[in-house]
Amino acid sequence: MPSIESLLSNAELPGSPTPRLDAELLLAHALGKPRSYLHTWPERALDAAQLECYQAAMVRRQAGEPVAYILGQQGFWSLELEVAAHTLIPRPDTELLVETVLALLPATLAQVLDLGTGTGAIALALASERPAWRLTGVDRVAEAVALAERNRTRLKLSNSAFVESHWFSALAGQRFQLIVSNPPYIAADDRHLAEGDVRFEPSSALVAGADGLDDIRLIIQQAPGYLEAGGWLLLEHGFDQAAAVRELLSARGFSVVESRRDLGGHERISLGRFDNE
Repeated sequence: MPSIESLLSNAELPGSPTPRLDAELLLAHALGKPRSYLHTWPERALDAAQLECYQAAMVRRQAGEPVAYILGQQGFWSLELEVAAHTLIPRPDTELLVETVLALLPATLAQVLDLGTGTGAIALALASERPAWRLTGVDRVAEAVALAERNRTRLKLSNSAFVESHWFSALAGQRFQLIVSNPPYIAADDRHLAEGDVRFEPSSALVAGADGLDDIRLIIQQAPGYLEAGGWLLLEHGFDQAAAVRELLSARGFSVVESRRDLGGHERISLGRFDNE
């Protein structure tokens, strides 16, 4: 049987921007070991079952399937989350939303809403950092709600709950100190939809009309009806959409409107405060 070292040396993933990392993650998963094991015991040989598992995973990755879907998990913030093909894969850029929310509200009791929660990543990250907060995550996809609930249960974050809802449809009469969302924001004709990992992600979590702003417009229009006075709305958006989102926020009556840059220097999120309906 081949050794760890020989398998990694001969791994071929020409379509991946991170072929060595991908191969290591898939091999460690097949072995049921952390990645550090691969470097500690490179001469170890795989048994037949481990080799079959690794080779099957590599075939899927060579076809372009994201590593997160193959492994069924993805790290986000300080959490390890279950992921599946009916949810968006949590990305490091979205951690900017978490950082910004944590800086906006005190650690005392607050009601916070995560719209389009998917895996529950944003809601659960916030719940893990602020035990006094009460997080509600909603998603229109029942399977996503069930997955987020599994993540919540496994992480034992009892200050969060997940509800099936198309944006605000199931939240009548509820008010929040803060609403946060990473909604779909890609234009329907964007060429990137045919490239990389997004080919395998659900289009309903990615595409929002001709200019990518349909869902953001809806959220901005309806959010004031679900915010306490002085409540905040924070939205992730495309790298070139900040000015348009700020304009939408201001036109709806939000104040203190601004955008924040991600690690790549792009204006990745925009936010505003709503004082009066």
